[in-house]
Parts: sequence; C-alpha cells; structure tokens
Amino acid sequence: MERDEFKKRYPALAKEIEQGKGKADLSFQVEAPKEERRFAGYDPGVIDFLRRCNDDEEGLEIIEYMRRRGEVTGEEAEELCAQLREKGVRSFGPKKELGYYEKES
Repeated sequence: MERDEFKKRYPALAKEIEQGKGKADLSFQVEAPKEERRFAGYDPGVIDFLRRCNDDEEGLEIIEYMRRRGEVTGEEAEELCAQLREKGVRSFGPKKELGYYEKES
C-alpha cells in the first residue's frame, strides 16, 4: 500500500507512526515503482539466436555452439540443421535486429 493511501485510510495510525508515539514498532518503507519490462528475466533460446543470424552459415555455427554447450540435444541440433538446410535461417522467424528487446518492452 502506498504511503499516501495509508495516511488517507488510517490518519491517526499514520500520525502515530510518523511521530514515533505508537506502541507498535512500525515504519514506512518507500519502494520505487518497478518498471514493467516485457522481457525482464527472459532467457533467449536457440531460435532467438538463430533469428539474429544474417545467413545460413551463421545459423549452423549457432546450432553447433549451442549443442556443444548442452543447450540443445544432439537430436534437436539435427532437426534444427535439417530445417536450416531445407528452408533457410528465416524459416525460424523474421530477423531480430540490435535493440529488439528494448523496442518490444
């Protein structure tokens, strides 16, 4: 509850708290409003990285890198490579340009 709202609902109690006269050991904590960001805490996956690639060669490098790191299984990597060879890197979605997540927030 915001401080002003608390004061409006409970004026006597708010006054006691501010003056330190109340028996309860209470105090106000002011919290800055949290900025709502759509992608806050979002962990991009292999598709997100593939959508940043300029060409199929970069896509293959990303898939292999993610496989080596254990972020995709060998089977998933094979499926992604097959899609890449058959349909191209844009088959994973339109290109995500620099600043994509900031613009979409």
